[in-house]
This record gives sequence, structure tokens and C-alpha cells, in this order.
Amino acid sequence: VQLQASGGGSVQAGGSLRLSCAASGIIFRINVMAWYRQAPGKQRELVAQITSGGTTNYADSVKGRFTISRDNAKNTLYLQMNNLKPEDTAVYYCNSQGFLWGQGTQVTVSS
Repeated sequence: VQLQASGGGSVQAGGSLRLSCAASGIIFRINVMAWYRQAPGKQRELVAQITSGGTTNYADSVKGRFTISRDNAKNTLYLQMNNLKPEDTAVYYCNSQGFLWGQGTQVTVSS
């Protein structure tokens, strides 16, 4: 089982990034997938979640700015992040079914 996250980087406030998570070794299309993040000194928190049927759920802090999506044909999860803020700076992790984790990708937003 592997969840390979990519797409992180450094941007200025107001910028955009698109994270991807390529999954292997799981039946991707039936799994609930999610993005979490962990900022320095803080607990890991749920950013966005998407069910197998496409129902989405977002943290209040990212609603209207982030969009989670999935491509079941490509076994890939995405997170489109727009209007990024310095408080979005964190390591972002891909998650499957609540207990499978990817390695994380760093997102840094400067003011």
C-alpha cells in the first residue's frame, strides 16, 4: 500500500497550489480519502474529505478556498488550494480510510 503525495511548494499569500496523491495497493474507488495537515507545534487536523460517492467535507478554515477531488480511473486524489494564507503553512498528508497515511508534502505560504 502506498500513498504518494506531491505538489507542495512555497508560494506567496494569495497564490495557488494543487496537491496530488497517487494511491496504489488499495481499492481506491471505494475508499474514503482525505487530506490532513500538521503545522509546527500543532496537532494534525482534517482539511478535506471525499467519500467514494463524491460527497465532500471541509474544515471551516478552508471552505471556499480549497477543493478536494478524486479521479478513480487514475487512483489519484487532489487538493486544489486557492487564495492561500500564511496560516495554511503545514505538511499536508494524504489519508485513506482514516488509517492509511502518505509521506506528506510541505506547503509554505509567505506573507
